[in-house]
Amino acid sequence: MNAFNMTCSLAALLTTTAIAAPVVADDDALLEEIVVTAQRREQSLQEVPVSVSVVSGKRMQNMLAGGADIRALAGRVPGLNAESSNGRVAPRFYIRGLGNTDFDLAASQPVSVIMDNVVMENVVLKSFPLFDVERVEVLRGPQGTLFGKNTPAGIVKFDTRKPSQEAGGYANVNAGTLETVEVESAYGGPINDTLSFRVSGLWQHRGDYIDNAFTGEDDALGGFDEYAGRLQFMYEGEKTTALLNVHARKNEGTSAIFRANVLGGSNDLNENYDRDTVYFNEGNNNPQDYENMGASLQITHEFDNLILTSITAFETADGSSLGDIDGGNPNGPGFIPFQSATQDVMDDTDQFTQELRIASNGDGDMNWQAGVYYFTSDLSVTTFPFFVPESNVKHENDSISVFAQTDFKVTEKTTMTLGARYTNDQKELEGTAGWAPLTFSEDIEDDRLSWDVALNHEINDQISVYGRLASGFRAASIQGRDIAFFGAPSVARAEEILSAEVGFKSVLLDNRLRLNGAIYKWEMEDQQISAVGGAGNLIQLINVPHTNGYGAEFDAEWAVNENLMITAGFALTETEIESSLLVGTCAQCNVLDPIRGNRFAQVKGNPLPQAPDWSANITARYSVEMGEGELYVYTDWFVEGEKNLFIYESTEFRTNGDFEGNLRVGYIWNDGGYEVSAYAQNITNEHNVKGGIDFNNNTAYVNEPRRFGLTFRANF
Repeated sequence: MNAFNMTCSLAALLTTTAIAAPVVADDDALLEEIVVTAQRREQSLQEVPVSVSVVSGKRMQNMLAGGADIRALAGRVPGLNAESSNGRVAPRFYIRGLGNTDFDLAASQPVSVIMDNVVMENVVLKSFPLFDVERVEVLRGPQGTLFGKNTPAGIVKFDTRKPSQEAGGYANVNAGTLETVEVESAYGGPINDTLSFRVSGLWQHRGDYIDNAFTGEDDALGGFDEYAGRLQFMYEGEKTTALLNVHARKNEGTSAIFRANVLGGSNDLNENYDRDTVYFNEGNNNPQDYENMGASLQITHEFDNLILTSITAFETADGSSLGDIDGGNPNGPGFIPFQSATQDVMDDTDQFTQELRIASNGDGDMNWQAGVYYFTSDLSVTTFPFFVPESNVKHENDSISVFAQTDFKVTEKTTMTLGARYTNDQKELEGTAGWAPLTFSEDIEDDRLSWDVALNHEINDQISVYGRLASGFRAASIQGRDIAFFGAPSVARAEEILSAEVGFKSVLLDNRLRLNGAIYKWEMEDQQISAVGGAGNLIQLINVPHTNGYGAEFDAEWAVNENLMITAGFALTETEIESSLLVGTCAQCNVLDPIRGNRFAQVKGNPLPQAPDWSANITARYSVEMGEGELYVYTDWFVEGEKNLFIYESTEFRTNGDFEGNLRVGYIWNDGGYEVSAYAQNITNEHNVKGGIDFNNNTAYVNEPRRFGLTFRANF
């Protein structure tokens, strides 16, 4: 079944179900209010003049079953994509078509990941496992005023459950195919009248299931073990609260699984592709081993009319990945002109952040906040190409900013928001390579002002409309990976975005239907683009003078009745490179762009990579009383349109109509105390190309296979 037919069939099924279960006047079917912190304070989702999608902790739990990781969010939120060519670490996020395909461990991204109010700047830090999650907020569009640099596309914000004076917790255990075992648990409660704690942990295991036909090893790779834990203490005094968060993670297993020459002549996976088999003659079956840990202390003190907040955080990470990058061997499958195996080692990446923020205390006609933010990090990466001596690159980044934002009533129904942030950012790079008797160095500094203006108007108690004009930027970047491959570092100036959007937020049908939507247009000057791969196997940072994009996104949540809940999302995304630009192309694929010189493509007019031109997602949960409990069926699906994998266009490196769906059937009893369920992830066993490696042959990596399993959960 193709994606279009699948979507139509699913829509027909859900429509039939909805008609068969008419809306009834039952308070149990009312939607709950969604509270977000998109503006650094708790507000109703319907009040915030920003395009925001919220994913509940329960929905995240369903997405992550069967060993999935943070990339499971891809396609499940309108306008959001995620992928990685480095396995379970270094995810790359894209919002409204904006992202960065750079696979280096020092890559800069235009989508910021924030976990428990702490920015995770390095790509490895972004991959911290998700467990004991309260909610996920996806903020679309520039967020440079309150959240800083490197947010021109938006933010993915994770909030975990916090300690409280109410004792309780849960244990969640599941076992499934591919030798999958997951154990997640949390417990917390009071220590005394002012101090509480919460401890939570996760273990995920998958067995090796992919054979290496070249070495003759069965079940040689594909597995992993993921360990993560978090300990929190909350102090709640009369005027002061303090939250200490200590967390750690260890991942070991297989990194990305590259498959040689599985694309050729079309974008369909060909006869060289076998999900359960690879032909690696190098890379030692692509092992990966990473560790990271961190701690944060958030202190809030209330004065008579003010609230002072301090957030201090430290993160550190190290590890390595080794890969057979060409995905094969000289004997096949397909033609591989030369072998390529590479190992990257991250050594003690450290990040320290400090934020001080002062805000008004109250819910009057005017609210304001202002603060200062300091960020510093250092990163050391050693690359082993194996055909030349290793190289080492050291990055340092220091940034300081001051910011302020206010919202105030213009009229009884209209609120205006104004914000600004000034940032100074400095970066340094030093690198050495075994092939060169010299040291490479770069030093850049720039200053930028971000601002935000928004109007929100309440038409009535059910509907509000808003307009927003915002700017943002990604700080100037240095890419030093080419030092390992006989090149010099490349530098890109800061990129700046101007974004306009208008939207509406509504709660209809007597609080049974939540429908939010927005249309937007952005223009970017000096966009930083990573020209990745090509026959030269380079990562060159370049600035494109002008790119633009426009589109729309919609979110819906419908409590049809007390038995049936449906959510849906849809996004249209159009992006375009408006300036002339020549980039390197693949070694063997069929390039569709005009070719200039030595296989350089003219990509003016092309869309940005990893930006589906449309996407849709839907979930449905139907439940009935049975015995002393509740029987339910839950399903979620996403489908996306055409998407380029690289900056240039080719017959092979593009996708069209990818989709994937999950199903869960369960029974809950003892007033929600116990739950048992059976699940299927990627139930139709779709084989979706997620990305490619183009410099040597037509290599690709794909989504995870179908998994079945059983889950038992106890809440206590």
